[in-house]
Amino acid sequence: MKIGIIGGTGWIGSALGCALIETEILSASDLTILNRSGPRPDYFGHDVYWAKDCGDLVDRSEIVIVSVRPQDWADLGLDPKDRLVISVMAGVPISAITPRTIRAIPNAAAEIRKSYSPWVAGPDVTRQDRQTVGRILGAIGNADELTDEAQLDLMTALPGAGPAYPALLAVAMIRFLEDRDVPKPVAERATQAVICEAAQLLSGRMPEVGDIVQAYLDYNGTTAAGLREAERAGFSRAITAGLKAATERARSIGT
Repeated sequence: MKIGIIGGTGWIGSALGCALIETEILSASDLTILNRSGPRPDYFGHDVYWAKDCGDLVDRSEIVIVSVRPQDWADLGLDPKDRLVISVMAGVPISAITPRTIRAIPNAAAEIRKSYSPWVAGPDVTRQDRQTVGRILGAIGNADELTDEAQLDLMTALPGAGPAYPALLAVAMIRFLEDRDVPKPVAERATQAVICEAAQLLSGRMPEVGDIVQAYLDYNGTTAAGLREAERAGFSRAITAGLKAATERARSIGT
């Protein structure tokens, strides 16, 4: 397998490139990288081939991964020929690329190989192509195939956000404690205990999250008081509004 990554030194592109080599899906010599800033002495400790331009990358690759900003797609001038294309761009539809395209939405957790990467296949994608993309995305986490490309905008808004929403919640929690004279390091550790450590109790338990919230409400203690007031203040409505805005942005960003 020979893979080329356009935008291979960006956040997602580099996570994919390194994972493919380090999981031995391909050797470094079979990975071709193209970026805006040009070749580097090495690729995160690996000796890869640095392409001169898109044509050079396509000629050396069986699979082309496009990991650039959607705003940059129109000027890229990519002719993938008959290659399988895997696009991780938000908002750029398969119809604007090639029928043999798979659109996937990884997130920042690809860096630690915990990404959730939903994807959808174009009309010319084969069964073997599907198996191949499963291996590639499996190198950075888990993946699901969707049948409706429009749902990728929803996936861009939610799992595509990576740690952004938990980070926003953490900012609010840290600020709450600091405003009440808790030292910043203590405020940060207390928030980490909730956002990072305690949240691990939810792993694999998504079907139960409603019951978990209800259990706290039924106990009717301090946490129940906080949950009720957060809902009265519009907590769930704010999350819904944010996800709607992100979805609309995903729909328009590539146009």
